[in-house]
Amino acid sequence: MTDYSKSLLDSLSLKIKEYPRFSLREIEKFCWMAAHEHKHGVLPSEYDIREIDENLYLQLLDKFKTTS
Repeated sequence: MTDYSKSLLDSLSLKIKEYPRFSLREIEKFCWMAAHEHKHGVLPSEYDIREIDENLYLQLLDKFKTTS
C-alpha cells in the first residue's frame, strides 16, 4: 500500500471541500472524484469507469472520517 504525503492529502482534502455541492453525507463520492482527478487529470464524467488509485481513495476517506 502506497502512503501518500501529508501535503498531498491535505491539498486534495481542501480541493474536495471546494467541489460544487460538497457534502459530508456523500464523502465517498467526493473522495472518489478527487482520486479520479488526481490520476487522470480531469473530473470523472457521469458514466466514467476508469480505474482510480484505491489506496489514495481510502487514505482520503480515512482523513475525512477521522477529522469529522
